[in-house]
Amino acid sequence: MMDQAEQLRQRVSQQLQHSGSTRVIAVTSGKGGVGKTSFSVNLAIQLSKKGKRVVIIDADFGLANVEIMLGIRPQYNMADLIYNDKNMDDIITKGPLDIGFISGGSGVQDMVNLDKEQIKTLIGKLVRLDTLSDVIIIDTGAGISDSVLEFVLSSPEVVIVATPEPTSITDAYSLLKTVNRNKDFTAEEKKIQIVSNRVGSREEGREIYDKLNIVSTKFLNIQLEYLGAIMQDSNASKAVVEQKPVSLAFPNAVSTKCYQEIANRLLELDEEVVKPREGIAKYFLDFMRQKRKKW
Repeated sequence: MMDQAEQLRQRVSQQLQHSGSTRVIAVTSGKGGVGKTSFSVNLAIQLSKKGKRVVIIDADFGLANVEIMLGIRPQYNMADLIYNDKNMDDIITKGPLDIGFISGGSGVQDMVNLDKEQIKTLIGKLVRLDTLSDVIIIDTGAGISDSVLEFVLSSPEVVIVATPEPTSITDAYSLLKTVNRNKDFTAEEKKIQIVSNRVGSREEGREIYDKLNIVSTKFLNIQLEYLGAIMQDSNASKAVVEQKPVSLAFPNAVSTKCYQEIANRLLELDEEVVKPREGIAKYFLDFMRQKRKKW
């Protein structure tokens, strides 16, 4: 007879068959303070302007940077999805340009403790999110914590944000090195892209990528891709003070135009993702497997 674990796997597989081909992008960085969340929010705005349905999941635990930048206060988070019988529509808070926002809260961390029936229920709810969005941006924490690594390992598409500071470049490489050591990492199944932030020129932005790509290719056998640069811009600093995304506060700013270019580049790459897109439900199933290694 089929055991309970195998029955659960079959039921989850049936649910995943109804999951969409939503594009899931994990945005991360080797250290804090490099503008990772600002990148996530402004990218979401530019993709939304291009007609994409975008949802940001804030997985930077303990901080509320995304909701501060979007000027919204969510009533529910992922924990309510798991424990308080809320549905996906309940926990999505609408921000500017109809961007959806989901606060991770403690719910993402708690996934490691779910029993099999809770996993089945959660996956069923996450399938709904695949029907509500074209692009999901997961704003991870900074650094090389276990949770950051699990998000990166689960994602077929990763954007690493780095600045010209030597520590930012070194820490970005350390993140890559740590990911590469994981036995579940396969470079051929990842699209890892670099964004250079707060640069003085486009040449400087390209230099950051070149430095990372040379050492990554030589020592890790990981080929990185260059997504683009965001220029240093006084308007971006003003937007931070106003607690608004620069793309909304200053639509004609130099940095805003950089975000527009990067959004266009991402859409050009839309058909080039290495792995077939399997949606956010499959993403979180892989995430939970990373946390527990088995279920």
